[in-house]
Amino acid sequence: MLEAVGVDAVEDLFDIPSDIRFDDTFGIDARTERETRRLVRSILERNDDLTELLGRGHYGYYVPSLVDHLADRAEFLTSYTQYQPEISQGFLQALFEYQSLLVELTGLEIANCSMYDAATALGEAATLAERVRETSGHRVLVPDLIREGRDGTLANYVAGTDLVVETYPTDDANVDREAITELVDDDVVMLYVENPTVRGTIEEGLEWLGELTAENDALFVLGSDPIALSLLQRPADVGADVVVGDASVLGLPTSYGMGLGLFATRERFLRQVPGRLVGASEDDTGRRAYTLTLQTREQHIRRERATSNICTNQAWVALRTAIHAAVLGPTGMVELARRDVTRAENLAGRVDDLVGTKAPVHDRHHLREFVAHVDQPAAAVADDLEERGFAVHVVGDHEIQVCVAGATDGELDAFVDTLEVVVR
Repeated sequence: MLEAVGVDAVEDLFDIPSDIRFDDTFGIDARTERETRRLVRSILERNDDLTELLGRGHYGYYVPSLVDHLADRAEFLTSYTQYQPEISQGFLQALFEYQSLLVELTGLEIANCSMYDAATALGEAATLAERVRETSGHRVLVPDLIREGRDGTLANYVAGTDLVVETYPTDDANVDREAITELVDDDVVMLYVENPTVRGTIEEGLEWLGELTAENDALFVLGSDPIALSLLQRPADVGADVVVGDASVLGLPTSYGMGLGLFATRERFLRQVPGRLVGASEDDTGRRAYTLTLQTREQHIRRERATSNICTNQAWVALRTAIHAAVLGPTGMVELARRDVTRAENLAGRVDDLVGTKAPVHDRHHLREFVAHVDQPAAAVADDLEERGFAVHVVGDHEIQVCVAGATDGELDAFVDTLEVVVR
């Protein structure tokens, strides 16, 4: 190959200036495979073996082994991007089913495949709102309890545009109706509401918020996830224009940052959707066929025509989500969501029975997680729990947040017993 291109060595193919060329060694000793495995195992064994009752956007549900067995097939792992539909029909069909799942759950006509995570999906929703707004306006409203990281990503997205991100107050973890009425006017291009909220509460009065945004020609963007959507009101029925969130609650264990961005919207915004859409058509013999129908990202079209610079391929993660959802089926997804409601309610009641604690802090319905008040400093309580094998979030001077998703009944029983000792 080198002879064919007329060079003597691989280094001749690269023009790296000498002042930035790395000429030193990395100091990594050569090891056999057995030695390397032993080293990696010793590093991983240093991790704390904790029962994680953590949530706030990252959830570790049980993933059926069938998901691994199917998703790890070579034809899925090696099909990076499905540019050639004639050789990618199986993968394209799976992605079409993933999109169809989101359409059914949200009630919106268009769902893309796919995005990095919930934070980037939120950023894309804001820039979409700016493009489709028929009148002037530049304000984007988000809750003051917005998840950590999402506000920073949103700020990066709107940098360089005329958009300004502002927060609106919450009342008992839900939207403060009186305050939002004063804030939403014809200068607002987007209102973002989460359901469930970052504190696990179920947002009430979504129809009213949808009407408020429509009256002011703003986009109503709702943040959620497939498990919650299987039980809660369909976003389309409450006036939502865009649904964003993290779909990796299905198909992935807790991934500590990695996710799968959910993005669904109304058909009239079809040409404004970031990323890619898989569509169904027919081949020249009349058989049903699948293809990448719409690709509005700048990787595929001229920069000035692109709606997004998203160049990700989360297709394999979306595949896992679709498989997990298919394994559960509609009844299974609803049952899982209902368990999240009842188990969170039961655990909050047991925590509330302990001396020195009160739960839940918010007088609302909850899904998956809730905030508890502790008389002792919350940081000290969390440290003591960690020493005894449990991880919880500290969300206030005297508040901890507890999530039941993925935890067994036995682990929750042990947590209550341990918390009783810690808060004495």
